[in-house]
Amino acid sequence: MPIKIPDNLPARRTLEAEGVMVMREADAVRQDIRPLRIGLLNLMPNKISTETQLARLIGATPLQVELSLVRITNHVARHTPADHMASFYRPWDDVRAERFDGFIITGAPVERFPFESVTYWDELRRIFDWTQTHVHHCFTICWAAQAAVHHFYGVPKHELPAKAAGIFRHRSLVPASPFLRGFSDDFPIPVSRWTEVRRRDLPSNAGLTVLAESDETGLCLLDDPAHRMLHMFNHLEYDTTTLADEYNRDRAAGMEMPVPKHYFPSDEPTHRPVNSWRGHAHLLFGNWINQMYQTTPFNVDSIGLAA
Repeated sequence: MPIKIPDNLPARRTLEAEGVMVMREADAVRQDIRPLRIGLLNLMPNKISTETQLARLIGATPLQVELSLVRITNHVARHTPADHMASFYRPWDDVRAERFDGFIITGAPVERFPFESVTYWDELRRIFDWTQTHVHHCFTICWAAQAAVHHFYGVPKHELPAKAAGIFRHRSLVPASPFLRGFSDDFPIPVSRWTEVRRRDLPSNAGLTVLAESDETGLCLLDDPAHRMLHMFNHLEYDTTTLADEYNRDRAAGMEMPVPKHYFPSDEPTHRPVNSWRGHAHLLFGNWINQMYQTTPFNVDSIGLAA
């Protein structure tokens, strides 16, 4: 089944060109099934690119998915046109009475700041708490994953001596996990962050399970069943050229940036990188959606009531 997104969302044209099945809103209402409701709180600066990346992965599943775009209520996006935000995004205050089968919270370019100094930290904490009563399962990415484990468990983040950027090999530690179904023993994942969460800081009695990690960059994927959350500290959703775009952007801004590791052929930034992680990105999101579909209540209004 296809993904249902607004008819005029820029991601629609990209996804249709790639062969992803995208349903028109008028057609969706005629189907006598309940689509999975997934919300996306998009904190990334290039919101249109992130929408497309995540909609591509969500739309590849055999289930009908209704994607709702959500923003921080009083935060003004500086890198996305205001008319795009007004047309396609709803402030969280307007959706907080609704319930979702799944909810994705992205990374944000604020990881070098203390959590408490981020302007929308108080609202994000309320959103984390809201997911416990209005969302069946939550998926956090990069900084949002760090923020979630800090909010719920007090786990600190640590600044790295240099940005961790590149494609790094990771190990599957719990092959029997439903989220890792079909994964190789060893697989590549894009990493792009200035900070990290360390395994030794995780509380031992909280039921947290490390599903994947890297010898070079540490924790990657963390299962948090107590809060019905999956925390991904890296970026499987990235496009082929996203790391290159970030590298060139930072260099153009005068920042001393190392070339992303294991990414450009021959470590030469003028060479086009090869996407070696796309298959595992589809696996992870497909597994997450399948697990959510198997366990979510049929009646949307029942979501969160048994939490």
